[in-house]
Amino acid sequence: MVFVWQNGDLNEEQTDAVLHDGSIFLAACPGSGKTRALTYKIALELSKLESDRHWVVAITYTHRAAEEIGERIEKLGVSTDRLWIGTIHSFCLDWIIRPYAIYHDHLANGFRVIDQLETDDILTELCQQSPNFVRPLDCRYYFTTAGFQLEGANPNRRAAATAVLQRYWDRLQKHRQLDFEMILSCAHDLIASKPSISVLLGSLFRYILVDEYQDTKEIQYAIVAAILRASAGNTRTFIVGDPNQAIYGSLGGYAMARPEFAARAGIDLAEKSLSNNYRSSERIVGYFSNYCVAPAVIAAVGKDRDYGSFISFDREINHQELDDEIVRLIRHNIETLGISPHEICVVGPQWVQLAAITRRLVAALPEYNFDGPGMAPFSRDQDNIWFKVSRLALTRPEPQMFVRRMRWAGEVLEHFRSVGIDTSKNSRRDLLRHCNQIEILVDDGLEYLELFFDELLLVLGIDIALFPSLDDHRKAFFERSRIQIERLENAGVQAVSNIAMFRRVFAARSGITISTIHGVKGAEFDTVIAFALLEGMVPHFADPKALDSAKKLIYVIASRPRKNLHLIAEVGRVNGIGEPYETTNILAEHIFGYDLIEAID
Repeated sequence: MVFVWQNGDLNEEQTDAVLHDGSIFLAACPGSGKTRALTYKIALELSKLESDRHWVVAITYTHRAAEEIGERIEKLGVSTDRLWIGTIHSFCLDWIIRPYAIYHDHLANGFRVIDQLETDDILTELCQQSPNFVRPLDCRYYFTTAGFQLEGANPNRRAAATAVLQRYWDRLQKHRQLDFEMILSCAHDLIASKPSISVLLGSLFRYILVDEYQDTKEIQYAIVAAILRASAGNTRTFIVGDPNQAIYGSLGGYAMARPEFAARAGIDLAEKSLSNNYRSSERIVGYFSNYCVAPAVIAAVGKDRDYGSFISFDREINHQELDDEIVRLIRHNIETLGISPHEICVVGPQWVQLAAITRRLVAALPEYNFDGPGMAPFSRDQDNIWFKVSRLALTRPEPQMFVRRMRWAGEVLEHFRSVGIDTSKNSRRDLLRHCNQIEILVDDGLEYLELFFDELLLVLGIDIALFPSLDDHRKAFFERSRIQIERLENAGVQAVSNIAMFRRVFAARSGITISTIHGVKGAEFDTVIAFALLEGMVPHFADPKALDSAKKLIYVIASRPRKNLHLIAEVGRVNGIGEPYETTNILAEHIFGYDLIEAID
C-alpha cells in the first residue's frame, strides 16, 4: 500500500519535492523541515517497492541523523525492512568492502577499522620519531579520486607530514587495519576496478538519498555517481542540503554544483528548494541571512516568528572575565527569560577551547547539568560491536525507547552474524529480553559494562575466544574508554566513572549543551552563546578560503537558536607566536543593531 500522509503534514515546497518522480537536488535553508521532507520521501519510496530484492538507501552525515530519520519513518507506520540508512563510511563497509574485500589486495586477508583515537596515537608516535618538526595536526588528510590531500598542514611541514603518513599507511597495512579515510579510498578502488559492483548495486537500489550534500567529499560523490550511472536509470536519487552550511571544506567536504553531479552520474537532476524557516524568530532569520554565501530566500514562518529576540555582540570583554559573562548570560536566559537549561547551548570553535571552560562552568553552576558530545565517558566508536551493545546495556526498557532499542538489537545481531555467529535462535525481541533481565549492581560504569558484556555472552552461548574480532573490539572499547575518562577527569568533570554519567549519554538532552561549531550543526536551541569568534579561530588560520568559511561558520552558529543569540569576541587572547587575536573580520565589519549587554543586567 502506497504511503499517504495527512493534509498539513507537508507544505507546498515539501510536497512538490517528495512527489517528484525523478531525481532531485534540493537546497534547504535552516529550519525548513528538510529532515521531514527526507523522511516522507523515504517512506513513500519504501511503500512503492515491488520486490524483496530492492532497497532504499539513505546516506546521512552522522549516526545521530540516521537514528532520528529511522525512528521517524517507523512512527509513520512504514516497514523499514528494505531500508538501509547510515553514514557513507558504514555504507561503504556494508555494501562494498565487506562483500568484495577479497578483490582488494589490502583487504583480502581480513581487516579491522581503527577509531580516531588509535589514529591519533599512531600519528603521535610517528611524529615523535620524525627527524623533522611535524605534528599530528599537520598529518590530517583525506582522499579524493586523484589521491590524498593534506587538510591544512603548515606549508613548511608538508613534505615531512607526507613522509609520516607513508609510514602510517605502511603500519596499518602491515597490521591489516583501516582508518575512516581509507574506508572511502578502498571502496572507491573496488568500484573503479570492478564495474560489476556498481552494476549489481544499481540493480538493487531503487533510491539513494543523500543528506547534507554540502559536507560530502569528492570521493563520496564519485562512489554514489558510479552506482547511479551503472543503474542505467533504474536508481534515482534525492540529494538535500544547504550550501551556506558547508563548513567541512578543510576536511574535503564541498557543495558540488547540481550540473557537475548530474554529469558525473549521467542523470537528469531537477533543482528545487525549501525556503520557509519554521525554527527561528524573524529577527534571528534576518541576522543569519546576512552571512549567506550562496543566494537564498529565507522566510520566518514558525510559531516563534514574532518573538522579541535578544541578539548581542560583545567584543570588549577580556578573556579572563569570559567565564563570568557566560555564567551571567546563562542565568539571565534561565531566570529572567524563562529558557529551559536544556534549550541553551554554549559554542566554541574547537574542543580545546571548550574543555577548560566546561570545567569552570560546571563548578560555577552546580545546580545545572551539562551535556555535550565531548562529555561521553566511554568510547563512541559507532562501528565497534561493544559500543552497540552498550546502548542496550545503558538504556532501560521504557515504552518511548522500545522502537530505538529494537533497531539497536537488530544491529547487534547483524554484527554477530557478520563475524560468523549463528543468531538464528535469537530474534531482536529475544535479545532485548536477555538484556532487560541482566542485573548488575555496581556504581562504576566501566565495571558495569564489563560484567554486562560477560553476562550477555554467557546467556547467548558465545565463546569470545573463538571470534578474535569480537575480542579485538572489546579490548579497543575499554582501552579507549579509559583514555576518555582520564581526559574528562583531567578537565575537572566530576563523577565521570559513575554509572549515572554513562546512562546520561543515551538519555534525552537534559542539561546545558557544550559543543563545537561543527558539532552543533543540525541541532537547535532556544538560546545560543558563542565565544572565541576570533580571526584565526573562526575561521581557522590555515583555511585557504577564510572569508567564505567565516561566513558559513557564523551562519551555522546564528541559525541554531530559535529565540536568543549571544556572540562574544573576547580580547586578550594571543596566538602561538604571541600576537593578539582580533575579532573575526566578517563579524567586525557587519553593521547590525545589536542589543546592548547592559540590557540584560
